[in-house]
Amino acid sequence: MEELHQCLPAELEQVMNRYGTTVYRLAYAQTRSASDADDIYQEVFLRYFRKCPHFESEEHRKAWLIRVCINVSRSLLTSSWWRNTVPLDERIAFPEQELQDLSDALDQLRRKDRELLHLFYYEELSTREMARILGRKESTVRTQLTRARARLGEIMKGASCYEGSLSRIK
Repeated sequence: MEELHQCLPAELEQVMNRYGTTVYRLAYAQTRSASDADDIYQEVFLRYFRKCPHFESEEHRKAWLIRVCINVSRSLLTSSWWRNTVPLDERIAFPEQELQDLSDALDQLRRKDRELLHLFYYEELSTREMARILGRKESTVRTQLTRARARLGEIMKGASCYEGSLSRIK
């Protein structure tokens, strides 16, 4: 039987303090639901606690957490339970119209497009880092990112604050 190796609570707390926001924002970007993002956040750090992986660098640790977050999100989104539920409207209301328009536009994008845009703009990962984490070719990631930007631009054309919102994502 495999020996169970768990992290020390202090180490887990340190990792959660450093990367918790990254994991939560990515989970929310994937699901667009605060309660689902909470569940994913909990599962990602539970897996970290149980496995207590050792990493070559902090960059490698961050990549591992992002990869696990994406995998847990995909598992949730493809589960029959999730597909057969009706979500409550728990979207974040933004006081500025342009942020609300951007949030509404992101809601209309495919999950894969939101994933790429989030990793590039919010987590500030390079296309090379994204390719490594997602297991894709760098050229594929660049192409998909370009298409995601174009789709978002098309959606934003109908928004009231189109020019200001879109200039922030270019």
